[in-house]
Amino acid sequence: MTAQEPTTKAVASSHLYEISRIVTQTHDWNAALDRIVPLIRSLIIFDNLAVYLADPIDQTLDVMYARAVGRGRSAEADIAWGEDLATRIMDAPHTIIHEPEEDPNLNRLHRPFLLGIPLQIGERTLGAVVFIRFGGPPFSPHYVQLAEFISQQISLLVERQNIQRAYDRLEAENQEARLQEDFISTITHELRTPLGFIKGYATTLLRSDTSWDIATQDVFLTIIDQETDRLQDLIENLLDSARLQSGTLKMDFQAVRLDALVRAVVERTQLHNPGFTARVECDTPIDAIDGDPKRLGQVFDNLFSNAIKYASGSEVSIRIHMDDREAHIEVSDHGPGIPNRYLTHLFERFFRNPDVSPAVHGTGLGLFICKKIIQAHHGTITATSVVNQGTTFHIRLPLKQEKSGLGDVLREEV
Repeated sequence: MTAQEPTTKAVASSHLYEISRIVTQTHDWNAALDRIVPLIRSLIIFDNLAVYLADPIDQTLDVMYARAVGRGRSAEADIAWGEDLATRIMDAPHTIIHEPEEDPNLNRLHRPFLLGIPLQIGERTLGAVVFIRFGGPPFSPHYVQLAEFISQQISLLVERQNIQRAYDRLEAENQEARLQEDFISTITHELRTPLGFIKGYATTLLRSDTSWDIATQDVFLTIIDQETDRLQDLIENLLDSARLQSGTLKMDFQAVRLDALVRAVVERTQLHNPGFTARVECDTPIDAIDGDPKRLGQVFDNLFSNAIKYASGSEVSIRIHMDDREAHIEVSDHGPGIPNRYLTHLFERFFRNPDVSPAVHGTGLGLFICKKIIQAHHGTITATSVVNQGTTFHIRLPLKQEKSGLGDVLREEV
């Protein structure tokens, strides 16, 4: 035993410990492999390393990670990565060593020594890892043992990420299920409320044992009319949401003056909600843009409706700015604002701020519809908010639509 052997063993132990530590603490196995490959190379001399993973359904192999660290790096595009060996390992999971025939006339890059080891968790084979040396020397039993240990670590790394992805998918599915359950509960309530008013006042008017004066009849009929409008709006939102979900909502593009459109929506909103106040400002001369006036009006209807529900009594400020490429519209209120943790979910279908009082009615469809309509115009809508200060929606719309997009159907994945 030489004086250097204990130090070498200590370094090897230290590197093996570091490999295990990285495996247990890193979720992204690609990033983890980038960190452990130099450590592996200090333990096992190799020129190339390739990790193959099997498709869980048809078991086809794909090289998911490959590194050239030694001889042949400049020619890595032309050299083999041991795919045939990995396929053999999948057919019969066990360690395989392949040594080329001795031929002094061959370039060393054409004489690869291969060591292939299955990536396994229990009885399941996840794939294979292949170590490659060009021109030798052969892999010794000591190196094979080290490589098998490292392959076990890579297996754990891959399995941990698989488990994390499965957990994330399950969590997303549970979240979607919860949102849909909340939506069904909300929509049931939203439908029953106007129906209850309509049924109640209509039944009252039809009572044969009581007569109502004209003023009372007008009040009852006005309530019935308002609740019918509310019910109609709710059904329209549901239908529009379904059309957006299936990609069948058509846009009827034409020349639209945004300032005139916004002012018309403000007047309509004030007619139905006398307490609503809004101020429209134009920072630049306003030219017509290509847009669907009905659908863009629907966007502002929804934004104003949100302000009335969630920022009651606050004046809404609408600022329009145009440059040579796009129009930028800001819709701001001075309400309670939205916590930052909810902003990323604001435009999701069925999402409602859980901090809002249950007494505030809503389906979680309005902002989803806004986003999809703006996307159909090849624009963007985002929101910024400061708690206790207010919320601002930012809409950016191109001045001109591509010719191929006029009248097209929105077919974006939801």
